[in-house]
Formats: sequence, structure tokens, C-alpha cells
Amino acid sequence: MGKLEQIAAAGGVAQHIFPHAGHIGKAQRSVLAGQQGATLWLTGLSGAGKSTLAYALERRLLAEGHLSCVLDGDNMRHHLNGDLGFSPRDRQENIRRSAVVARLMNDAGMMVICAFISPLRGDREMARQIIGSDNFIEAYISTPCALCEERDPKGLYRKARAGLIPAFTGVSAPYEVPLAPALTLDTGTLSLDQACERLFQQLRPCFI
Repeated sequence: MGKLEQIAAAGGVAQHIFPHAGHIGKAQRSVLAGQQGATLWLTGLSGAGKSTLAYALERRLLAEGHLSCVLDGDNMRHHLNGDLGFSPRDRQENIRRSAVVARLMNDAGMMVICAFISPLRGDREMARQIIGSDNFIEAYISTPCALCEERDPKGLYRKARAGLIPAFTGVSAPYEVPLAPALTLDTGTLSLDQACERLFQQLRPCFI
């Protein structure tokens, strides 16, 4: 049984609910939007620069006339995923729900920029399966842990070192580096504009 099937079984999916096919396809929406829906999935340690990059790219895309939206991990946990904790199961569910939202937005013709630590390869692969490989672009924000901790914009590393945050990625919990990301960016060596430009070019094939 695959991971998606395991999650469905664990969630007790109703046996008598069936999807209803719509009348408008992705191709029609893409023509109207002037772009193909896609998800750019930014993964990396806390403090690597994912959210900063995501919102800078969103501004660039909108300035160029491309409809886009950011799904930020912290923001999602304040809203849709506010009922989830940080157990392995809850972390996986956080990624699953967010990937479903991204897919819905892609189907509507939008470009989605996801900024999630998403430390486990299995969870990122689950997101890829939900969104679809053709629409999923994985970008590894490879900023070294030492630099992320030096920045520590939210004070999380300090709290984790003090034992106030258990299972903190990069300190007391692992981060599994992507094996074959579409793009690798180190914000310790690239400026914000340089990194944003490389992400923008990665999405260029989606422009119609």
C-alpha cells in the first residue's frame, strides 16, 4: 500500500462519496490565465530564506502579469492547519493538506509558491504525487545550518538549543536533503535578486 493509500485508510475515507467531474478543463483555464498552473516547492531549513524568496518571487510574477500565490508554512499553520501539532503524523498531514490546496490552485491556472521546511523526502514525494509530477518543481534552498542559526530571525534555534522546542529540524530532528531538485539555491552566496531571478526563470516554461 502506497503512502497516499495509507493516509486515506487511516483517515476513514467514506465509501459512498464519489467525485463529480467538472465541465471546464485545465487547458481552458490556462488559456484564460495566460499561463499553466504549477507549484514551486521551496524546501530548506528554518531561516534559509524560503519565505523571503517566495514573497519576492510573487511580487515579480505579478509585476510581469502572472497570477500567483504563496502558501507559507507558518501561515498555513495559523489557518487551515491550525489544529495540527508537530508529531511525525501531524507534520505529514500538514504537507498533505497544503499540497491539496496547491493542486486546486494549479487546476485553476494559478502558479503557487510553497515555502515549507518539509524535511522528509517521503513527505515531499507525497506532495509531488498529489500535485502531479508535471506541475511540481522542487527547489532546495540549501543555506547552511550554521548561517540559518546565525540569522535565527524568529529566535527558534535559540529556543531549540535551550530545549524549549523539541524535535526541531536541524538541531534535534533530521533534514533529508533533496536527491534531485530542479534547482538548488544558497542564500548565503546569492543575493535576493539573484535567487529570485533563478526561480523566475525556472517557471518561464509555464508562461503562455
